[in-house]
Amino acid sequence: MYCPFCSASDTKVIDSRLVSDGHQVRRRRECLACHERYTTFESAELVMPRIIKRDGTREPFNEDKMRSGFSRALEKRPVSTEQVELSINKLKSQLRATGEREITSEILGNLIMAQLKELDKVAYLRFASVYLSFEDISEFADEIARLGKENLNRGSLSRRKNVDKKAIKNTGQRK
Repeated sequence: MYCPFCSASDTKVIDSRLVSDGHQVRRRRECLACHERYTTFESAELVMPRIIKRDGTREPFNEDKMRSGFSRALEKRPVSTEQVELSINKLKSQLRATGEREITSEILGNLIMAQLKELDKVAYLRFASVYLSFEDISEFADEIARLGKENLNRGSLSRRKNVDKKAIKNTGQRK
């Protein structure tokens, strides 16, 4: 590390601490030549895969572009910024976990749709209508019907679990 005051290459670390939820290291340093002190922040540089677009062009992953897509889909929806940030971080982790240097925009779009479906169904429909290029209202109706079936299936599962819990309680009471 070069000293920002005298450009000497010999510095020593006086103090190190984790900051930003453990994602950065704050180091207090002292130059051995001029004895000036300064602070550095270190964080891991994580390589995100490149995106292969539908037309075959390749571009670097752009978090701002993804974030603006989320924002447009979630506009005027009751979703907190913390939930959005968690979803974006989860998406980035999923992309890095693939271990691939390049992924298709289709994979990225599907991951985004899955995150939006968890966050807000209306936002999911907004994003899906653009991403899947809905041509008419029947495509909207089909997607809404699919969402309704998923909710019904989840609801019937939770009702079954509640019935099972009641049955267990009732059998426990008989003993």
